Amino acid sequence: MGGGSTYTPELVDGFARLHATLPVTELVLIDPDAERLELVGALARRILARQGHPGRVTWTADPDAGVDGADAVLLQLRVGGQAARQQDETWPLECGCVGQETTGAGGLAKALRTVPVVLDIAERVRRRSPDAWIVDFTNPVGIVTRALLAAGHRAVGLCNVAIGFQRKFARLLGVAPEEVALEHVGLNHLTWERSVTVGGEDVLPRLIAEHGDAVAADLRMPRSVLDRLGVVPSYYLRYFYGHDEVVRELRTKPSRAAEVAAMERRLLALYADPALDEKPALLAKRGGAFYSEAAVALTASLLRDTGDVQVVNALNNGTLPFLPDDAVIEVPAAVDARGARPLPVRPLEPLYAGLVANVTAYEHLALEAALKGGRDRVFRALLAHPLVGQVDHADRLTDALLAHNREHLAWV
Repeated sequence: MGGGSTYTPELVDGFARLHATLPVTELVLIDPDAERLELVGALARRILARQGHPGRVTWTADPDAGVDGADAVLLQLRVGGQAARQQDETWPLECGCVGQETTGAGGLAKALRTVPVVLDIAERVRRRSPDAWIVDFTNPVGIVTRALLAAGHRAVGLCNVAIGFQRKFARLLGVAPEEVALEHVGLNHLTWERSVTVGGEDVLPRLIAEHGDAVAADLRMPRSVLDRLGVVPSYYLRYFYGHDEVVRELRTKPSRAAEVAAMERRLLALYADPALDEKPALLAKRGGAFYSEAAVALTASLLRDTGDVQVVNALNNGTLPFLPDDAVIEVPAAVDARGARPLPVRPLEPLYAGLVANVTAYEHLALEAALKGGRDRVFRALLAHPLVGQVDHADRLTDALLAHNREHLAWV
């Protein structure tokens, strides 16, 4: 779903390279944008052909036909496209709040637009392919996955932050990625790496001591944050740990949405070249690094009942005892044909547990607003978010959110 995305060739390249892990016989791309779907679908066929992959690629705008008989359905859709993302990243700045598509007021707007669409897709999957697994890469992953699981769907959420850290740390340490195990804990886009294990040894202290400058530069955080905390926070913690600085920065430069929109125009022009039969180098700047490897590995584990450990978004079910069982957390989990079951987690320090509990409460209220609508529910979710948290801000942001999203919210 969202097969017309400019990012799809990255996923297709992963299917081609990792055919032994997940021997795909047919890949169906589903998207309402017929022009983009034709461009991306044709390129997908050429990528598979170049790499000698035996599977076939088809495409359709009909979601029912597309999911019929599927073993797995991958969700990577964006309701409202980059135009909606542009709004998510700009209007919150008017209140001095961070403008970002997965957290804060912008993230709530995206959740409100996305949850009803995803649940409709999931019901179609349940009717046409009741045994299929749904792998959600659609942001905000934690809220969307919680919506799917609460409705009883066979779903697992996926993010590329953990695999990105694994690959980065392996490169810095000079070891193979599969030798690196992460103690990755938190919520989607709100996680910390509390240990990095290689050969049974926690090398995180050495990693920070020897490579802290490089890691901090990638996170766009001061090196002192790593030294003082002794952990590696995800990039998204920057919106919490340096909120005001980020707001000042966002007010003085083009939005990420504008950058991506310009990049997409260039990518689509490249995709139109019938001689292109591999993913272009420009695609690496689009975001979502290593998603294809993570998606293939997760799907293979679900369909082939491997029981291997992967970092995913799954039901808490007591893993973090200070959260409700129906919260969705992002931690290492054993994945097999029954789904994803989080592994035991060491008690989470108050410095991190407090923020996790706060954002979990916000996600509960955000899902209620997405499912039931209503200005008051939107206001409560915004007031609960630690990046908003003030009545005046929550009121103004609620009005702005509804004004900018009327066409996507049936209840407004």
